[in-house]
Amino acid sequence: MDPIIDFLNGILWNYVLVYGLLAVGVYFTLRLGFVQLRHFPEMVRAVLKAPQNDRGGITPFQALCTSLASRVGTGNLAGVAVALYLGGPGAIFWMWMVALVGMATAFAESSLAQLYKVRDAGGQFRGGPAFYIARGLKARWAAVLFSICLVLAFGLVFNAVQANSIADAMQGAFGLPKLGVGIALAALAGVVIFGGIRQIARVAQVVVPFMALAYLLVALYVVVANITEVPAVLALIVKSALGLEQAAGGVAGAMLNGIKRGLFSNEAGMGSAPNIAAVATPNPHHPCSQGLVQALGVFIDTLLICTATAIMILLSGVMTPGSELTGTPLTQEALSVHMGEWGRYFVALAILFFAFTSIIGNYSYAENAMVYMKAGGPAGLTALRAGTLLMVVWGAYESVATVFNAADAAMGLMATVNLVAICLLSGVVAKLARDYFAQRRQGVPRFDSGQYPELHGEIDLEIWGPDAKPRV
Repeated sequence: MDPIIDFLNGILWNYVLVYGLLAVGVYFTLRLGFVQLRHFPEMVRAVLKAPQNDRGGITPFQALCTSLASRVGTGNLAGVAVALYLGGPGAIFWMWMVALVGMATAFAESSLAQLYKVRDAGGQFRGGPAFYIARGLKARWAAVLFSICLVLAFGLVFNAVQANSIADAMQGAFGLPKLGVGIALAALAGVVIFGGIRQIARVAQVVVPFMALAYLLVALYVVVANITEVPAVLALIVKSALGLEQAAGGVAGAMLNGIKRGLFSNEAGMGSAPNIAAVATPNPHHPCSQGLVQALGVFIDTLLICTATAIMILLSGVMTPGSELTGTPLTQEALSVHMGEWGRYFVALAILFFAFTSIIGNYSYAENAMVYMKAGGPAGLTALRAGTLLMVVWGAYESVATVFNAADAAMGLMATVNLVAICLLSGVVAKLARDYFAQRRQGVPRFDSGQYPELHGEIDLEIWGPDAKPRV
């Protein structure tokens, strides 16, 4: 089985996804007129506007925090260190580039998720790639395939990996037993996920801003303390990326590792974040407003948090020729240079928060997929929640290499399906964007289904019709 999985991963991750995700990001950047640059202030406004009151949805800020809960994980600490180790400082430049084009992809997939969302039996909004694949493309088989892969990868296996990272960090920093950490982690996660998506969103809107702000404040302290060296570090990143400075892996190595780690971290185009984007009640009442919110999520994940990790490592001087330090130990060593032994504990706590929120964020995506597959009743969701918690305990003390490879294959397959879908629906995205920004120039945008007769029969007019009203 392992050779088959390795072969599939080799094809998906070395060719299809690295080039496919990048190409789709460039395509949407050009087709949408550099939306991520021209309308960046609108992204911030879309998050900060007062939420609409609809008991079926969560607020845009909660949706942003929940998607960041999944996006911001161990990849932002350990993954950046691996990219630096394998590709040199230039890898960070290519992480920036892939995040910039990925913002356009995130805008596209999350706008579609909003447009094609529905209400479930309990009146709660549900949506995501499975819904726009089935409704917009009439390809139910592909929607089911996507949903199965999403549940396996995000609902189960990736949570075992996150738990493994937490257990390693807690054991290394505080000497805590891995099994005990796994049980405690499962108990804490259970309190959150058994409360459903609303509970996950409430926890995320408190924990995610706290953890992100704390991490960025530490990075700011390091930057200020070493301010005279910062310009040289930034210049090194750019020079290494363009081949003007000799670095590990050369230009090709920097590009490949930066792109891979950037895509893995920000998840733009993977089809994961749209699942929570669809649950939000947008303000203004237009699908594109949530697309803008999720594009901002990519910016925060990579251009802020990943960059913070990279700069702290490069300023520390611990990356020396011949050094075997990589991953979490490299990040810990860098922080210990800046902050003493306390830096190791800080990294362990950061991994705890980052990885824990990834577990609850990942689960929320899987719950949406279960609803699409008509398995979102009490029995189905209880089974998913139990499976998630068991994987957390198992992952805390077991090696998860083989299963992680299988999850990589599942995620690669779902991302491929999603990329094809959003490209086929790119005409809808372009029309939505033109409509939104034309209305924005006149005042407050509002979606008018009468301007989209081609979508009648595909979208839920109780949500997007002219007489649609919030359920308070």
